[in-house]
Amino acid sequence: MAVGLVNELTPGERRGRPFPPPRDLTAAATEGLRAGYPGHQEVTESEATEFAGIAARLRAVFDAVATGDVDAAALRVNRLLEETRARPLLQRHDGEPWHLHFHGPGGAVAGDWAASCATGLAIVLGSEFHDRLGVCTAPHCDRVYVDVSRNGTRRFCSTACQNRVKTAAFRARGNP
Repeated sequence: MAVGLVNELTPGERRGRPFPPPRDLTAAATEGLRAGYPGHQEVTESEATEFAGIAARLRAVFDAVATGDVDAAALRVNRLLEETRARPLLQRHDGEPWHLHFHGPGGAVAGDWAASCATGLAIVLGSEFHDRLGVCTAPHCDRVYVDVSRNGTRRFCSTACQNRVKTAAFRARGNP
């Protein structure tokens, strides 16, 4: 979920092209949430504004890990955990079985997701897998990813960026 929010709501570059701030913040926030939870309802304009702020804070965590500053990433996540008062709670709703949430009932949508994203990032940062959080290494792309591959060697946000880099390397070698 954190990846979806960061990649949809933060400006920068994507797949070799500038990625400006979204014109329709509500649609972008909804799309970011649906990247991790396809059935998520559309968010309101005020919720979208909150999500944009959360996405910027989550991006800073990925950026810190990408530069090797795990301490700064952990401190940022700790602040989010404290602010959102994240805590584990089993809930059952919408016909789903019992499942784990990291916020209490009745909270704001953006704050609830911030707590869940911060908890997920805290679990990763607190393990030997902190290097699985990444920022795309393709030129002119700064989208983020979580490496869930078996060998932990992912470097790109998407197959499109991986292919761009491989094609450029192939052409640079002088192959037709």
